[in-house]
Amino acid sequence: MQIWMPYFQPLVFLLLLPLSLYLRRKKGSGHQKNLPPGSVGWPILGENVELSLLGSQKLMTERMQKHSPDAFTTSLFGQKLVVLCGAAGNKFIFTNENKLVTPWLPLSLRKVLFPDFDQLRHQEPKATFHSFKQDMLKPEALRHYMPVMDTLARHHLRHAWKPNSVVKVRQSTKKYTFELACRLFMGVADPERLEKLLEPFSLLTDGMVSLPLNLPGTDFNRAVGAARVVRAELLGIVEERRKELLLTRQGREDIMSRMLLASNEDGTYMMSESKVANMVVCVLVAALYEVSSAITIVTKSLAELPHIYDQVFKEQMEIAKSKGPDELLTEGDVEKMKYTWNVVLEALRMTPPSFGTFRETTTDISFAGFTIPKGWKIMWSPHSCHYNPDYFPDPEKFDPSRFEGSGPAPYTYVPFGGGARMCPGRGYAKLVILVFIHNLVTTFRFEKVFADEKMLFNRLSPAPAHGLPIRLHPHQN
Repeated sequence: MQIWMPYFQPLVFLLLLPLSLYLRRKKGSGHQKNLPPGSVGWPILGENVELSLLGSQKLMTERMQKHSPDAFTTSLFGQKLVVLCGAAGNKFIFTNENKLVTPWLPLSLRKVLFPDFDQLRHQEPKATFHSFKQDMLKPEALRHYMPVMDTLARHHLRHAWKPNSVVKVRQSTKKYTFELACRLFMGVADPERLEKLLEPFSLLTDGMVSLPLNLPGTDFNRAVGAARVVRAELLGIVEERRKELLLTRQGREDIMSRMLLASNEDGTYMMSESKVANMVVCVLVAALYEVSSAITIVTKSLAELPHIYDQVFKEQMEIAKSKGPDELLTEGDVEKMKYTWNVVLEALRMTPPSFGTFRETTTDISFAGFTIPKGWKIMWSPHSCHYNPDYFPDPEKFDPSRFEGSGPAPYTYVPFGGGARMCPGRGYAKLVILVFIHNLVTTFRFEKVFADEKMLFNRLSPAPAHGLPIRLHPHQN
């Protein structure tokens, strides 16, 4: 019954609204005929019900067919917005960052992640979070993380994935990716503290991009409550770390310590404890919902496609046989995982781990013959491209060879975004996914418990309806 709750909740909200709210809004704005066509759906609810019922890909495809393949108007997550579609839409947004468009966050995300957003938005430090991310996620830093990634993946599979048992991939990989991110970016490894953070963090990510109705039982309501718990715990960790740094004058090699140590020319700290906590939340959220979602999606593909699994297994065993029994993976080993990485890319084409991101127009803009006024919210989504047969022939077929050679045309494949705001953690995500998949396939064969398990798209990141339980079979020696 619980897996159906995301579908029933919007319908319950309808019963609470006055009869007048059941009337559909008219398409477009009538007097401005050059606005992108579309529908904003139900008042207050927008098209969130349709998103839950249809899923991201189907909703996007249907709206493009019904309204326009270039751009359409909708209302999602409590906001009227325009979706720019296809490679042209992606290119327009990615090449006009901070020119015609600027980053924008949905209300639910601001309320959940940044409750003090309005107070802190004008206090951006000279050493921005972007520079810290770039520093901590550059190739030489990632090489330093690899031994931790491999060691933790082995430990996790050894203790949580038992031979001839059933494991729920979604929940288990959440725990693994969260623990890994906490170790690498906060220097926190205490199991008790990690356990205390994981559950509220899961609730936070489930509701951070949702219809912002703060009613009992809604994803948003649960996320707001969980965010309070998370921020209180993180602020406690940040304060402890700052005291430690004041005593030792020596920082650990993690992003939290580096932010806390950053100072202005006059010796004052650049970042307050609250600002540091906000930034750490961003890192952990990305690690928890995007990376764990990607690993789940790839594992699902391997379980469904034995011939693909066999080729991945062959490639990974060649690497494993070249290593000593306790020898950890190196950057050179990852570079040999070419076929496996193509499988990952194809899995993320068919099921992108993110619905897309949002912008706000800074001036009136023209796109594909439409006018989008200044101050309007727009978004791009990988779902407008990834199943387009003009970009990907026979798009329903799982075909890793699409990524051989030069790969897809520019702006057609965008699971990590693009342009100046392309996901800075894509290199980190690649390593985490490949290291985990290497350890998984060299340890087990596996099959889905529910052959026809559906993917749910009622949240920002897709998730299997039952958590993707798989049955594990150890390899025969």
